Amino acid sequence: MFSEAVLDHFRNPRNAGELPGATATVEASNPVCGDILKLAARVDEGRIVEVRFLCRGCTTSIACASLLTEVLRGRVLGEARGVTAESLSQALGGLPAATYHGAQLAADAASALVQKLSSASR
Repeated sequence: MFSEAVLDHFRNPRNAGELPGATATVEASNPVCGDILKLAARVDEGRIVEVRFLCRGCTTSIACASLLTEVLRGRVLGEARGVTAESLSQALGGLPAATYHGAQLAADAASALVQKLSSASR
């Protein structure tokens, strides 16, 4: 059911944990399934230099959160706005409809983070 990419990110999550000194931290949740994703980033000169996550959720939610941290690291805020549930799903080999909510949760967290970082930089 899961692609090798999903299983790899789930079994070996990248950038999991707290981020001391984060510029911004957000939390997104899916009230239907109960998954929760906390995303934190540190920004330097408009670029995301460090990003970490904590996730309580299903295999796909954890895998998408892990991938998200890799996608966001090194990007400027304008580039980070381009992260979508569909782009995350495709990067993981395409998620079945039953597990697509994991990609949506990660995309929602990314959007909230970018919004918070944009507001903080004004």
